[in-house]
Amino acid sequence: MILAVDIGNTNIVVGCIDGDEICFVERLSTVSTRTELEYAISFKNVLELYGIPFSRLEGGIISSVVPPVTNIVKRSVEKVLGKEVMVVGPGIRTGLNIIMDNPREVGSDRIVNAVAVVHEYPVPAAIIDMGTATTICIVDEKKNYIGGAIIPGVRIAADTLTARTAQLPKISIEPPARLIGKNTIDCMKSGVFYGNAALVDGMLERMEEEMGQKLTVVATGGLAKALIPHCRHEMILDDALLLKGLKIIYEKNL
Repeated sequence: MILAVDIGNTNIVVGCIDGDEICFVERLSTVSTRTELEYAISFKNVLELYGIPFSRLEGGIISSVVPPVTNIVKRSVEKVLGKEVMVVGPGIRTGLNIIMDNPREVGSDRIVNAVAVVHEYPVPAAIIDMGTATTICIVDEKKNYIGGAIIPGVRIAADTLTARTAQLPKISIEPPARLIGKNTIDCMKSGVFYGNAALVDGMLERMEEEMGQKLTVVATGGLAKALIPHCRHEMILDDALLLKGLKIIYEKNL
């Protein structure tokens, strides 16, 4: 059994993987001011909540897009496990061929997602990760990572709309009863929620047109479960995609 951790800008996804079984997937807040001990206590509490004895954990692996937090979390996980953990980055084998102008610029979360999709789903494929940003990544029919798009996330769009206008209030990220809103709150919810669903559909349509191929679409991330059912493209929702990719990379580097 291994402990897998993905550090995002808003949340830290943590889970345990035993063979092919994902034991749990949980999210902690990413807080740059938290100490090594505070993170260690959080990880320890999550493991105890699910009744997982530390003695069963043979190792750990971390991916991160928040460099200032990476080493703090790494040391905290090592404090809990009592052994060194892997960090996805230079020198780590992924088995993924990245065809980009500068492969080192590609976020580790996007690489990990792509590794999982290549192993588990038909290609060519589009990977939609809906977190702080919404990313769409493309893997071609030869299992190469060839690029994609980075879009302001749903919550960023809502927060910016509120911050830059004098009379618009904060809203929750949920669909209104009607597409055509009858009050300010519902109008905002419609624009943010259905507007982002339409954006994802439109990007996928244009990407398929550019490639001249139909894409398998796999969606993940904290907001995917709420938004993806309202998109018109057929999509596979996989909340554990990152953890699956981390497990594959961990095994490649033993």
